[in-house]
Amino acid sequence: MTRTEELRLRLLGPGYDGRSTADRLWGWLGPLLMAVIGGGIRFWSLGRPDQLVFDETYYVKQGVSLLDHGVELRVRDGLETPDELFTNGTTDVWGTTGDMVVHPPVGKWVIAAGEWLFGPTSSFGWRFGVAVLGTLSILVVGRVARRLFRSTLLGTIAAFLLAFEGHHFVHSRTGLLDLTLMFFTLTGFAALLVDRDASREVLARKVGALDEGVRLAYGPWLGWRPWRWVAGISLGLAIGTKWSGLFALAVFGLMTVWWDMGARRAVGVRHWARAAVLKDGLYAFVALVPTALVVYVASWTGWFRSANGYQRDWGAQNPSTAFGWVPDSVRSLWRYHQDAYSFHIGLRSDHPYETNPWGWLVQGRPTSFFYEGPKQGEDGCTVTLCSKAITSVGTIPIWWLATIGIVFLLYHWALRRDWRAGAILAGFAALYLPWFSYQERTIYTFYAVAFVPWVVLSATFMLGLVLGSSTAPWWRRQVGLLAVGGFCLLVLLVFAFFWPVYTAQVIPYAEWRWRMWFPSWI
Repeated sequence: MTRTEELRLRLLGPGYDGRSTADRLWGWLGPLLMAVIGGGIRFWSLGRPDQLVFDETYYVKQGVSLLDHGVELRVRDGLETPDELFTNGTTDVWGTTGDMVVHPPVGKWVIAAGEWLFGPTSSFGWRFGVAVLGTLSILVVGRVARRLFRSTLLGTIAAFLLAFEGHHFVHSRTGLLDLTLMFFTLTGFAALLVDRDASREVLARKVGALDEGVRLAYGPWLGWRPWRWVAGISLGLAIGTKWSGLFALAVFGLMTVWWDMGARRAVGVRHWARAAVLKDGLYAFVALVPTALVVYVASWTGWFRSANGYQRDWGAQNPSTAFGWVPDSVRSLWRYHQDAYSFHIGLRSDHPYETNPWGWLVQGRPTSFFYEGPKQGEDGCTVTLCSKAITSVGTIPIWWLATIGIVFLLYHWALRRDWRAGAILAGFAALYLPWFSYQERTIYTFYAVAFVPWVVLSATFMLGLVLGSSTAPWWRRQVGLLAVGGFCLLVLLVFAFFWPVYTAQVIPYAEWRWRMWFPSWI
């Protein structure tokens, strides 16, 4: 083994090198097959129900406004039933003044893309863009797991779990913003994983080419690292969907520099921390933060080009002596952001489905997106009383195993120095922990879909421990395979059991109650 090969093994770990062509092929085919299956059930009867569901009342209509006017406008004064008009084909419900919407435009443009393709009156079109991202995220999480665990089997299992994860499934079939936030944070995370491996390949090659006796003070520069720029674009789109993407930018940015510190230390760089900050960290900041900022500002192009967006003329109407050098449009956008931030931190309205983040991981109170109670003879109901519901409840075995997995992740990261555990925990730190700072405002369990890929990765980590290593005795491996197979079967059965309340099927009320396992779910 050459010095370069030895360094590659040290930096990238076993399982990265020496993969057969078949293994590489299945590393793609397994997650791709799961994405095809998961996409099929997500697109099946996607237009059902043929009416606005939950917060689609905001984002679906705003998507049409973006298409027609380039900016979100307020509904005309005097319209008492704009949702009913919109659902029945009257999409021109807008006045002439800008609406103070509290989320940036990217997620609504995703919804608008489907409306442009299939028409603004198509409920299939309302949900098409989000369903596409939901399907693609199954493939991405499978590839992320393959790269994290160096296991084709675990990559396929992770894709399987996301394909049949109920929370993700419901969001993939609803025109909301949170799955778009999830997708772009996931792709940003995936890009940084690719960058980690690619940069370590470069480091191994450059250090391996030096004489073995050479002492490294700072180590070599690792090049332009284009995947960091891809991550900057992805995270800019995440922030352009919801501001909570800012936490992902901060945490993932620190994570990638932390990886660089470990890499430089592993090859014998004396000043590894200083080198990682100066040679990698500053460049990482440039690749991630300004890129994300440019993408974010660009997402407001429609607002800049409009004459009637919310607060569009505020800067011109309120001249500034201190900041007169800043263009009026930029000061207007800043004012808009101040108003939106004040709304977010001041949201205190009571809602029957508001929850505390302490209960999200165990699915303590799932959010009801839609409910109707048809009586006998209505909407195919054949008993005295039926239910027709969409409840965003996660597939319980996945969430409960992942919750237990967090303890194991902490142990493996802190005490066994397992970088994979730290990477998964970074997803929770970025997209779950910040909500504990906002426990007094009105928040909901459905926000948890933003970190569902890391829930799946936590569960996959646990299944990997159950499975055992490839060098374990054959009987240990067989027992592990049976246990993991049994868990996957349980996931599939639970998902099938909840299918009627994921897809608004008309079922007897008693059968709906069977699926409300806890009083807090009702």
